[in-house]
Amino acid sequence: MAGTSIGRLGRLAGLAARFGRIGVIVSAHAVVLAPGVVGGWLRRRPTARTGDQLVRLLTALGPSYIKIGQLLSTRRDLLPEQICVSLGRLTDSTPPPRRARIEKALRHAYRGREWPFAEFDWTAVASGSIATVHRAVTVDGRAVAVKVRRPGIDGVMRRDFRLMGVMMRMLGLLPPLRSMPFDVMLDQVGGAVLRQLDFAAERDSLVALRANLASLPWARVPEPLPDLCGDGVLVMEYVDGLLRFAPEELDAAARGRAARRALAAVYEMLFVDGLVHCDLHPGNMYVDRDGSLVILDAGFVITLPKAVRDSFADFFINMSMGNGPFCAEIVIDSAASVAPDCDLDGFRAGLTELVDGSVGARSGEFNLARFAGRLFDLQRRFGLYPAPEFAFPLLSLLVMEGMVQGFDPDLDFQAEAIPVLRRRNTPRAAAL
Repeated sequence: MAGTSIGRLGRLAGLAARFGRIGVIVSAHAVVLAPGVVGGWLRRRPTARTGDQLVRLLTALGPSYIKIGQLLSTRRDLLPEQICVSLGRLTDSTPPPRRARIEKALRHAYRGREWPFAEFDWTAVASGSIATVHRAVTVDGRAVAVKVRRPGIDGVMRRDFRLMGVMMRMLGLLPPLRSMPFDVMLDQVGGAVLRQLDFAAERDSLVALRANLASLPWARVPEPLPDLCGDGVLVMEYVDGLLRFAPEELDAAARGRAARRALAAVYEMLFVDGLVHCDLHPGNMYVDRDGSLVILDAGFVITLPKAVRDSFADFFINMSMGNGPFCAEIVIDSAASVAPDCDLDGFRAGLTELVDGSVGARSGEFNLARFAGRLFDLQRRFGLYPAPEFAFPLLSLLVMEGMVQGFDPDLDFQAEAIPVLRRRNTPRAAAL
């Protein structure tokens, strides 16, 4: 009993220390950041310096906040261009740990085993919020990528999510938000993010993604090498000669092709396989010399239950067909909770109007973030609260939409889903 109490006190002390550190970091950066934010708002155009300061703030706060910045970097339709450019540096340029710390992590991973590399480049080819990636050559001459988890990151991220849990529970005390399932949402979203620390799970996800996307000849996922992996170390084949998944890296024809292929891959995950990559930012997805998409990371991958996958697919296709009333029924059926005084007729009318306005919209016209925001606003206004599981497919689509916007403004975001939806079971409304 005494040991349990001591352990609890230790965890509380750790949380208090982390909370204090976050407060100090935010206060220190706010002095510099606030004038740029206010000035940028007044001028309607933030400066490059403001973006750089925001990157420094998120980097100082640590991996949980860097992840938020990575996702926001793709939202050029919602955030100023300069801010997105600055945040984009968070995808693979987080300062790496000292070499001594990386060496220590590798010694721990391969303790009791022979060192498996004939060559090892200690300068990281990529440095993210959770791991660094190094090029190496195995003793049998194979070029590999070695992903090494940052030492100590596990405890930091878990404390951050516990603190977020405290804040969400406080929000849940506010009368308008008491019916929102904040705890469940945090458990699911936080659990998915924290699973990025589990490299054994990522190895299995890479294997599953390779199998699921094998039907797409232009989709490539590196092969993991299980015998060379260790605790906090993931080894996979090295893919050379890659271009960043960015409009400026490709010509006009290649941009349109890459955008369509990226959407097709996400739709395959969402509507057919159910194994969904929720973090396809430019640091995780590239284009090779042949124009194939290459997905290098599988840390933030979740499995959608079939019921959720079917409901989401039914909603998406009926939205594309302009069937607002049926979309409303899907949302009502899948809601986590319905208020006693819920105005279902008002919700049906509001969602039908929203769907009518989105039919046939192109990528440059259809804004998923705006659509999702209005959908959630309708749910709140009329007393419906969405199932937390819907956060995952929406997250994957929101990240993808943020990138596709800059590739091909004529791309019909909804029509591109139809060929994939045809290969799944017939939706609950009309046959395709």
